[in-house]
Amino acid sequence: MTTSAIAVTGLRKAFGDKTVLDGIDLDVPAGTVFSLLGPNGAGKTTTVNVLTTLTKADAGTVRVAGHDVAADAQAVRSSIGVTGQFAAVDELLTGRENLQLMVDLSRRSSKIDKRIVDNLLKRFDLAESADKPAATYSGGMRRKLDLAMTLVGDPQIIFLDEPTTGLDPRSRRTMWTIIRELLADGVTIFLTTQYLDEADELADRIAVLDKGRLVAQGTPEELKRQIPGTHVRFRFGSVEDLGTAAQLLPDSTRDDDALTLRVPSDGSTRSVRELLDRLDEYSLNADEFSVNTPDLDDVFLALTGHDTAEVVAP
Repeated sequence: MTTSAIAVTGLRKAFGDKTVLDGIDLDVPAGTVFSLLGPNGAGKTTTVNVLTTLTKADAGTVRVAGHDVAADAQAVRSSIGVTGQFAAVDELLTGRENLQLMVDLSRRSSKIDKRIVDNLLKRFDLAESADKPAATYSGGMRRKLDLAMTLVGDPQIIFLDEPTTGLDPRSRRTMWTIIRELLADGVTIFLTTQYLDEADELADRIAVLDKGRLVAQGTPEELKRQIPGTHVRFRFGSVEDLGTAAQLLPDSTRDDDALTLRVPSDGSTRSVRELLDRLDEYSLNADEFSVNTPDLDDVFLALTGHDTAEVVAP
């Protein structure tokens, strides 16, 4: 049985007469990447603040790392790390000094391996710049230093709030690699991001939050299959084969110029096999075929009525 790193039931939160979270249920298995998506004002930041003990819920139960966030907030804080949307580094200090400061401030400082600063500088490829002021670091280096500081206490669960916002493509890829390495070490990642391709690339499961309510949960592929538009695309070698296939496969759409046939499908192995078997019955051979599904942009638009340009943190 998979252990839940985060378990939320009936979470509610209001500010005055405005309900921000309206009965949220979440379950995040340990050792996975869970991504929370939602348009501006959906309640993502409030959710993270409740999970990290920064905000008290009005109702519901929330357990993080096995601890109740209301009754045992200190135990929760000892089990988590939080990297905010903006790098929280002291620019007047060097990279090494920033890390050492986190060690000194840790309640577990006496138990922390004294080599941790050097190990983290090496792990995040910051050793050569370790003794330079953080003010001289690039945006990508600051984000790496920020995440390294989060790891000082060896957290079981890490909350990453838009960790790659503003980074160039190369730095984004570097951060993705680091996240995968953390996952391989058994760390649980709770990720919010404005990049849907990032959630698609990294997340084991995704939840879509809109107007304080969860409108969908599942793996990226499960969410894509919920949206109409999945189809199998065949390309044939001749107009004759294309025409025959079009007659055999109902509801298909043909393109004579491209010699392609688009056939509605749920994208499952069984349905694709049935299509291939149908063609094989009549000795028809497609030069190539592909299963095309809506991407997360399509899913997000269908579920929330907003496009990805509005996927920003509240």
